[in-house]
Amino acid sequence: MPYINHLIRFLVSAFILLLVGYLVPGFSIRGFGTAILAAAVITAIGWIAEAFLGREISPYGRGLVGFLSTALIIYITKFIVPGVSVTIIGALLAALLMGIIDLFLPSRSRFWRANRPK
Repeated sequence: MPYINHLIRFLVSAFILLLVGYLVPGFSIRGFGTAILAAAVITAIGWIAEAFLGREISPYGRGLVGFLSTALIIYITKFIVPGVSVTIIGALLAALLMGIIDLFLPSRSRFWRANRPK
């Protein structure tokens, strides 16, 4: 069920964007609708990057490459989604929070692996 992974990524992105917009001075987001649209853009760009360059480059990849690609994708999102204002520091902090939360909510849910049809 590959769409479940993308749905989880989308929901985590929307939540993090709202949280970061509230906490980080270099990051602002106009409201819930803008966060949903920005999350969709981040998920789409991440999916495209992963499809062409592999899992390590995706926003949800581990390590420095995943962290930097996440920050870049968040920064690029400000040019696509009206109502999003991000500085470079804000993008880095958002990427850091995304990585930390991804440690606790991995994109491949244990529930789906354990309960998939045999």
